[in-house]
Amino acid sequence: MSQTIRFFLNGQKQEASVRPDTTVLDWLRSGPRLTGTKEGCAEGDCGACSVLIGDPWFDDAHHEGAVHYQAANSCILAMGQVDGRAVVTVEGLKTEQLHPVQAAMAENGSSQCGFCTPGIVISLTGLAAQRSAAGAGLAACKTEVTDSDIHDALAGNLCRCTGYRPIVEAARKVGKATIAGPHVAAFAKIEPRTTISAAGSTFHQPQSLNDLLQLRKEKPDAILLGGGTDLGVALADYHTDWNEVISLARVRELRAIRETEDHLSFGAAVTWEEILAGIIEYYPSFATLIRRFGSTQIRSMGTVGGNIGTASPIGDGPPALIALGAEIELASLSGHRFLALEDFFLDYRKTELRADEVIASVSIPKPVEGQEFRVYKISKRYDQDISTVCAAFSIVREEGQVRSARIAFGGMAATPQRAPKAEQALVGSVFDHRAVEACATAITAQFKPLSDWRGSAEYRLQVAANLAERFWRDVAGETVEVMAL
Repeated sequence: MSQTIRFFLNGQKQEASVRPDTTVLDWLRSGPRLTGTKEGCAEGDCGACSVLIGDPWFDDAHHEGAVHYQAANSCILAMGQVDGRAVVTVEGLKTEQLHPVQAAMAENGSSQCGFCTPGIVISLTGLAAQRSAAGAGLAACKTEVTDSDIHDALAGNLCRCTGYRPIVEAARKVGKATIAGPHVAAFAKIEPRTTISAAGSTFHQPQSLNDLLQLRKEKPDAILLGGGTDLGVALADYHTDWNEVISLARVRELRAIRETEDHLSFGAAVTWEEILAGIIEYYPSFATLIRRFGSTQIRSMGTVGGNIGTASPIGDGPPALIALGAEIELASLSGHRFLALEDFFLDYRKTELRADEVIASVSIPKPVEGQEFRVYKISKRYDQDISTVCAAFSIVREEGQVRSARIAFGGMAATPQRAPKAEQALVGSVFDHRAVEACATAITAQFKPLSDWRGSAEYRLQVAANLAERFWRDVAGETVEVMAL
């Protein structure tokens, strides 16, 4: 039976009769003809397709708050993923007058050829809206926005016409800016459907972990969809079909963030943007990595479970998590099991995940006294780029000696891997140059990386060894900011 996808579009209730695996970008341009949203790369890299996605927010007492808007890439976003949410395109920003971001861009001469400008406006509007949300009490938002925040907001918008200076200047002029859209209470009128089916595509949206596990058992071949920032590329670029999808986005247990006295736990459907807000206090180096391996548009959609589950050898999250001693929780109707994250990866794109299981959560210990943690990403571009090498180092020192060490790499093998002999070279040492040289030698002896367009095997080995010394120098206070290598 065909069912419509119900959501808010530019403040108005909308019903779309379309396959739920249709991309939001394709529907916007071919359905309501909102052509300000453009297709550039069809991979979530350029930002020309940016839209704002809104969700209702409630405080801890469940009182109604603001609608929280974040920029997202509509080219890799499926229509099923916006069911019960709000979508704002560049056309929806202007009411009786220009939106403050649009006005600032026009007054400052910041508009360029017009192809990328709408996406830039959307990204900056999302940034400005955070200040308004902060005024409404949204804890994760800041009232003050710095140049660093502006550059971060624009990292996913790759306009090539001219410089970004006038765009940044326009962003500085914008104060708090709201977005015309539905009030929180209006979302109750379009409660998300548990199943949407149209034209041969079925999109399941379980609300509880038990419902998810039941579906997983009944439909082991269905696509498990987190944020879709990886799977969505094939949907958009390679024109694949998703005939059976199980979305994790509304499973309450998988959306939970828990903090104990000594651990942080993130549900598999928690986004990297949400993790960024929670991790920066404890591991600022990890926060820097999170900002680098995804733009705002990607971080607002991509999930920690998806990043782990895709089992990419160049995924940036696993090396850092492994070095921190992360534990992963796998769930099925038969029960839950826990294992160290490094044991989850078996071979290239192969994992411990069984046909009836899902990733439920990942947890990491909080820092302990004497701990030093750094993670480094080496890529051709600082923002929005695939790693050539990603290296994470964690040591704990006690009375001048290294008591324990964990070192993990991505981009050096078929899976993210620890470097046990390199760790042994540091344990028991006073963490001097001699120990670091032994560590580097062990790294080059363990790994046999491939050569590809990102870097040769020789280059990767040299970089990986060099990063051991960089870690040592960082800990000694000799940090040098490296934009890209």
